[in-house]
Amino acid sequence: MKNEKLTADEFDALERIAHGNKSERVSACVARNTKHLSGLKLVSYGKDGKLSITDKAQQIMFVRRCITGLRAVASDSLTNLEADVAHFLGKKAHILARAPDEGYDITEKGRESLADMDALGN
Repeated sequence: MKNEKLTADEFDALERIAHGNKSERVSACVARNTKHLSGLKLVSYGKDGKLSITDKAQQIMFVRRCITGLRAVASDSLTNLEADVAHFLGKKAHILARAPDEGYDITEKGRESLADMDALGN
């Protein structure tokens, strides 16, 4: 995304779309953001007319979950992380797992990444 920042409302719309709509009508949040998200190629309409998120959106949402997870570990080492997020952050050497059910330690690389994101305002 060419330095496009999504708002919290747009992320919320992506989450709602990803989890599917329980009714035929879309929520106000989704309706408000569909045009912009579609323009960014984050959502698309299927042949059945249903709205879904794209692979690009899935990737962006995963990165957001990883950043949120890293920030959570930085403030509370006993934070529970989703398995895929913990695996990714561990693989990238941003966190180190402690004994089972004892949380994580943030690494120097993880601290540097957070400092870089804070400097960029992310």
